[in-house]
Amino acid sequence: MRFSLLNTCRAAALFGALFGSLAVAPAALAQNAVFNDQQKQAIGDIVKEYLLKNPEVLTEVIGELEKRQAEAQQVAQASAVQETKQTLLNAPHSYVVGNPSGDITLVEFFDYNCGYCKKALSDLQTLVKNDPKLRVVLKDFPVLGPDSVEASRVALAVRKQLQGQKLFDYHVKVLETRGRVNGERAMAVAKEMGADMAKLQKDIDSPDVRGALQENMALGDKLSLTGTPAFIVGEAVIPGAVGIEPLKQLIDNVRSCGKATCG
Repeated sequence: MRFSLLNTCRAAALFGALFGSLAVAPAALAQNAVFNDQQKQAIGDIVKEYLLKNPEVLTEVIGELEKRQAEAQQVAQASAVQETKQTLLNAPHSYVVGNPSGDITLVEFFDYNCGYCKKALSDLQTLVKNDPKLRVVLKDFPVLGPDSVEASRVALAVRKQLQGQKLFDYHVKVLETRGRVNGERAMAVAKEMGADMAKLQKDIDSPDVRGALQENMALGDKLSLTGTPAFIVGEAVIPGAVGIEPLKQLIDNVRSCGKATCG
């Protein structure tokens, strides 16, 4: 059986934890019996021999560990969503696509240089088009380097001038840019859209824009986001460009039972 490097490291960690606990677990089973060094070595040899003859057990253990970690993360993220709900859904610097008074809100954290965000854009557009009750909140989360930070600062400043569909058109044009998106490219699109460039330059360096970006990054940390895109609907955090159908199902579930998972 072949293990990936990651699983090999996990297996090593499991061995360490297992052998390190040998003096405790058997003692508990034997009503606090004390094992001498020779007995501990014998127990360790037995366990090691068993695992070497049955390496598939490690795969099962690693699978169960990953399952428990994922479940724990979901619980922690759901709690974080609840704690940050007001800022997550109604921060003044975020902008809304779709129905501002919609009954369900879908939040997306994105980076203008994220290829998967570009891929997810069409899904987002389709959801908004086909669901007149959907409210979408877009949040800059520039995690892919200084170029992304520059682009987000420009975009946050643009929101002080462009509104509604025109603002979303700006977002789409910047996100659909081929190659790296930086501040210069984001500024060029703003100029094409008719923005006041002198005002834009001033707003880029304003405390409001810097504070908005810091708030978004803090939110992402609180929600344990590790990349983009990341979607939040109901209490659920959905990492990655998962496709339109899973997002639609989650939205339907929240609309139906108030939770991302019904039943």
